[in-house]
Amino acid sequence: MAQPFVEPCSCGVIDAESCPRELGRAGPGRHRGMVLVACVLASSMAFIDATALPVALPRLRADLGAGLASVQWVLNGYMLALASLTLIGGALADVYGKARILAVGCVLFGLASAACALAPSSAWLIAARVVQGAAAAIVTPASLALIGATYPRAERNRAIGVWAAASALTTAGGPVVGGWLTEIMGWPSVFWINPPLALVAVGALVAFAPNDVRIQRRFDVIGAAILASALGALAWALSQVGPSEAQGGADAPVRTGTPLAIAAGLGIVGLAVYVFWEFRSEHPMTPPRLFENRAFLGLNVATLMIYTGISIMFFLLPFDLIDRRALSSTNAGLVFLPFTLGVGLLSSVLGGLADKIGARTMLVTGPAGAALAYVWMALGQKESLMIDVIIPMALLGLSFAVLVAPLTASVMSSVDQMTEGLASGINNATSRIAQLIGVALAAGVASFDSGYELGLVIAAAISIGGALTAAITPTQDATF
Repeated sequence: MAQPFVEPCSCGVIDAESCPRELGRAGPGRHRGMVLVACVLASSMAFIDATALPVALPRLRADLGAGLASVQWVLNGYMLALASLTLIGGALADVYGKARILAVGCVLFGLASAACALAPSSAWLIAARVVQGAAAAIVTPASLALIGATYPRAERNRAIGVWAAASALTTAGGPVVGGWLTEIMGWPSVFWINPPLALVAVGALVAFAPNDVRIQRRFDVIGAAILASALGALAWALSQVGPSEAQGGADAPVRTGTPLAIAAGLGIVGLAVYVFWEFRSEHPMTPPRLFENRAFLGLNVATLMIYTGISIMFFLLPFDLIDRRALSSTNAGLVFLPFTLGVGLLSSVLGGLADKIGARTMLVTGPAGAALAYVWMALGQKESLMIDVIIPMALLGLSFAVLVAPLTASVMSSVDQMTEGLASGINNATSRIAQLIGVALAAGVASFDSGYELGLVIAAAISIGGALTAAITPTQDATF
């Protein structure tokens, strides 16, 4: 699942780019505006797909006759490709040109979306989602880097503001549009949104994108393969936690044993091997010096915990709203609006507050507030929709609005200026890995009796862990 909330750390990709005037690549203002439109459309495909799909999952599951494990891999197949390939996507943009790679990514994303819409089975859909995730791993870093390569530093803030506003709008509208389309035309219509956007974006890039400077760089293919394998093994192991639906659902014995232990062990060992390889590789995907940076490492551990918690909630909530509360897909989408609007509209406003009270306070307050919202929702599952779902969702939106800007600035301030783009990419990859773990864990506990409440309690505990990690992590002052 592409995350149904804002990126934890995106601006560094843009700010790390050299001034295009210094490189002789500054184009007319009209051309820059059209390039920005193309970048916004490219990013919007991922944002819309992220927020529209969760509310379609119950209908998708029923139409395809799929179990929770299959539904989980509809989300995790996408996230696995995206998490493991994002850094390579940025490297491809440097080597072969940002506009060219962005256009290729858009075409691939559009074709994969069409394949998803035409999927006759869950296996087909999962395979198409893996391709879609690989395309998103190209589109996301390339679109951000192209903005930085097109706009001079003095004009980047405005461009970033336009990009962020469009992202907030598409993120907020995704659940409503996705719910309405699913209710009127079925779940495949959610995927048909993307091909037209891809065509328009590619057309704008072909007509208006500037010539780009290419950087010669080798890819850490072995590191990416190790990371993808380790994450896949861990995700599969987590998906096996819980009763087997084929053996009687919640009344069946819990699935344990040798296969689960082997998968979990391989995943953990794989992550250790990845770290070892990155120290040995001449062209590491994650430079070793970042592992030794306590502030950067601590902030990424906090990111991992915080985004794992919210991913658990976003997987479980649509099933509760549609299957148990009997809401329509459209109304279920509306329930997400307090969160997405809160994050989209308040993040920049509350970001300035960190200058007065300090980033650490907000990095602790945000996940603590999120944990409170999860517990509130768990305790009120059988109570009023307004009091025990919508109001906690508003609290969750406020909590993430408090968190996102300080997290971005703290990650950026924990590294030198030359490493900002890489740091941003790693932090985004961390959030993707968190979603992969969160969805797998949520699918595992969902088959238990009271799985909804249990999952939310786990999400709250993990978020508190994120708050404690932020509290003990050394951070530098950052300007928002």
